[in-house]
Amino acid sequence: MYYVCKRLEISSAHALNLSYESKCEDLHGHNWIVKIYCKSETLNADGMVTDFTHIKRQIGGALDHKNLNEVFDFNPTAENIARWICDHVENAYKVEVWESEMNMAAYER
Repeated sequence: MYYVCKRLEISSAHALNLSYESKCEDLHGHNWIVKIYCKSETLNADGMVTDFTHIKRQIGGALDHKNLNEVFDFNPTAENIARWICDHVENAYKVEVWESEMNMAAYER
């Protein structure tokens, strides 16, 4: 089995829709750290699991310097963002989304 991990820093904003009162309901930003883990039993024609540049273009291009409430049709929590990224990157099986040094959410297939 081959494994790769791509780390991205993404600056974006979101406002959460919560069932309780929170300052996170107001639009605010993060410098997110995203770690995308991919695996494959075989390598593609280029000798890769998944091209790092393709991941950066696909995920960074969709999320960097964006209001995530305008990108997604779901509540843009770190947990939901992790799942969305995992569903959109070839061979991804795990994604970590760090919204700060102290707060991380992960999704694993």
